[in-house]
Amino acid sequence: MPESAHPVFRPATAADVPAIVALVESAYRGDSGRRGWTTESDLLDGQRTDAAGVATLLDQAGSMLLLAERDGVLLASCHIERRGDSGYFGMFAVDPAQQGGGLGKAVLAEAERIVRAQWHCRAMHMTVIVQRAELIAWYERRGYRRTGEYQPFPYGDERFGIPRRDDLRFEVLRKEFVGVPA
Repeated sequence: MPESAHPVFRPATAADVPAIVALVESAYRGDSGRRGWTTESDLLDGQRTDAAGVATLLDQAGSMLLLAERDGVLLASCHIERRGDSGYFGMFAVDPAQQGGGLGKAVLAEAERIVRAQWHCRAMHMTVIVQRAELIAWYERRGYRRTGEYQPFPYGDERFGIPRRDDLRFEVLRKEFVGVPA
């Protein structure tokens, strides 16, 4: 990513909720999601998130919605949450038109920096749908390891989408940090 193209990072506010919902939906669902490689459109229909869900994350203690902007335009976002001595990374979205240029790596690195340096966590973990082999491989290239721990998909809760198959589940990925300040 050229120096002039580096994003500006900031925590989200309530005023950002509509833009975050639009970004997440565009990255994961429908035809817009198919422009990028992170789409879940072959696995799930329906919504990926909604304004109430995003607002709940904003109000949650030990939680941050991190935004990446360039020239005031939202390009990427993620949710990080402190869970004991580990940070949780989720709801990661990059504008499909911006995918493949290093922006996702930069957002993940900034989220890791916050979790490690500010929250003093010793690791970061996340859940990824096991059928997303290409996405799991992307995280593995960034130091995340498959744990063999699985969590069920929330079938019947349309807030997370409408499954197109009956074998969805999440695998927990984890990255240990070295040299975490006490």
